[in-house]
Amino acid sequence: MANTKKIKGIIAILTGGGDVPGLNPAIRAITIRANREGFRVIGLRRGWAGITELVRDKKADNSKSFMVLTNDIVNKAGRTGGTFLHSSRTKPSKMPKDQVPEHLQDSYKDEFNDLTPEIIKNLEWLGVDYLIPIGGDDTLSYGVRLYKEGVKVVAIPKTMDNDVPGTDYCIGFSTCVTRTISMTNNLRTSAGSHERILVMEVFGRYAGFTAMLPAMAGAANRCVIPEHQFDIKHLTELLVQDRNNNPSKYSVVLVSEGAMYKGGEMMFQNSEKDMFGHAKLGGIGDVISSEIKSHSAAFNKGKTINVINQKLGYLVRGGDPDAVDSIVPMAYGNLALDLILGGFHGRLVVLKNGRYDDVPLDVVTTSKKIVNIEKYYNIDRLRPHYNRFEMKPMFLMAADS
Repeated sequence: MANTKKIKGIIAILTGGGDVPGLNPAIRAITIRANREGFRVIGLRRGWAGITELVRDKKADNSKSFMVLTNDIVNKAGRTGGTFLHSSRTKPSKMPKDQVPEHLQDSYKDEFNDLTPEIIKNLEWLGVDYLIPIGGDDTLSYGVRLYKEGVKVVAIPKTMDNDVPGTDYCIGFSTCVTRTISMTNNLRTSAGSHERILVMEVFGRYAGFTAMLPAMAGAANRCVIPEHQFDIKHLTELLVQDRNNNPSKYSVVLVSEGAMYKGGEMMFQNSEKDMFGHAKLGGIGDVISSEIKSHSAAFNKGKTINVINQKLGYLVRGGDPDAVDSIVPMAYGNLALDLILGGFHGRLVVLKNGRYDDVPLDVVTTSKKIVNIEKYYNIDRLRPHYNRFEMKPMFLMAADS
């Protein structure tokens, strides 16, 4: 389709999964550098959905599937949050029958369909030489699949949960932590005014980094995380003690959305699942708030303590990136171009121990990144514990922990 005679090649970028601040700066960095180095850059719209729905016909309107990226376009968008390419949680290797694009429905009629052959043909039709997916482990796991099928993939990690394996840092995490600290500090004035316990539900399906770091920074007295099943009565006792020892008579707990009671399971908003098999989490903060209020009298001389309950949710996703999520995406984008210019692919750009680097892409599917309880979490006090800080990475908990 594309005329590649006067250019070094074509680089395609996509953003998949949940939006985070820092995606647009990453897209900008890739595009500016790639254009300067003689490449053409196209943005694939809506994650894996856009390239799935592309029609291989020059007369077809594929504007919903991709766009050519210019310096003017990315310079304007690069100052903003979210992703102007849009996003989705599409998994082309497991496409439900009712979501198969109309022009492919005659060829794919199973309950779930693997459209990978179509993706590869579509990338070839666009003339794509290198593909840069920006996403979490779900988005990048399909990038691994394409790499194994012969597509030249260089990936960039993003997720506010900070749980992509192989890297100490994922785009979006710093802004999430910054907002969590700020909003907790805002709400603590209400908690103190009314002498209540403040319960705040934060992101974190399988990993508790978004609760741990704000708690380490002093935003909360306690935090409960997916890696350790907690006892609600013990949590209540600790929070009542914290409140009664505080001259302003309040205490704060951060609750990861994937946190679980002892013997319990994750709590979901409903039974609907995305293509990666994930149901939407939500509700643990509500349940914990109710249980804390119910049990509080037992640890407060028979007097019930009221609770303020707040789910941060998309408040930490939206808006502009902070300084870290403006600088790191710029560096990640340039790292990706360094690899491409060197003829390397099948790599994930990373931050390790404070230095930029790259690792094999399949680390995404061959390992997990969660909080190391033994090193970083006190299961008796239900909060992070501190030890020696020398030579620790900026956000303290490394990818290999």
